[in-house]
Amino acid sequence: MVIFLTVLATIFIAEMGDKTQLLLVAMAGKYKVRHILMGTWLATAALNLLAVGAGAALGSYLDMRIIKTLAGFAFFWFAYGALKSEEEEEKEKEMKHNPGPVVAVFCSFFIGELGDKTQLSGITLAANYTNHSMSNAFFVFLGCTLGLILADLIGLIAGVVLKSKVPTGVLNKISFGIFAVFGIMSTVEASGLIFGAGSAAAVGSCIAVTAVFAVLCLWEIHHTAKRK
Repeated sequence: MVIFLTVLATIFIAEMGDKTQLLLVAMAGKYKVRHILMGTWLATAALNLLAVGAGAALGSYLDMRIIKTLAGFAFFWFAYGALKSEEEEEKEKEMKHNPGPVVAVFCSFFIGELGDKTQLSGITLAANYTNHSMSNAFFVFLGCTLGLILADLIGLIAGVVLKSKVPTGVLNKISFGIFAVFGIMSTVEASGLIFGAGSAAAVGSCIAVTAVFAVLCLWEIHHTAKRK
């Protein structure tokens, strides 16, 4: 119980103010709560299984260049999706038994959190407390999972409150801004890891990717305005 409470408190504190809390605010403006809960809880369980099961050894083999690149494209994709017209969103909502929203939330949350400070904290805690003990590993996993869920519920609640108080168009713009900023941040990190931080190639690749994203967004805005 001491291990469980220690891990829970550590992960909860580590997650507070993290980007995935803001991502849940953005997701609340695009997806239904049940889809968000299912996607984030599945991602949380998968992330913590990786952290506890593989332990500190996993951190040595994670290629952060690939992870950050995938994260950047994922965030840009969700930012672009936030620009879709309300008519298109209604058509998507009418599709029943569609696993798309759950898969989208899962992938966004999983990639965003993979290799982040919260998961690294989980890996460290697993290395410190498991000591080849399956019972301790279970309590570390439980503490990591519950701590992450509780912290991210705060972000989800904030998103739901905003959704009920703020017009849909405004909330979509907020969602777009959050996703776009994290997309740019992940792209900067990925370029720095691939080409060297501050190098001409890194700066150029960031500008090129951001420019392509901006052109696509402008095209979507023009396309939506033309339909209206």
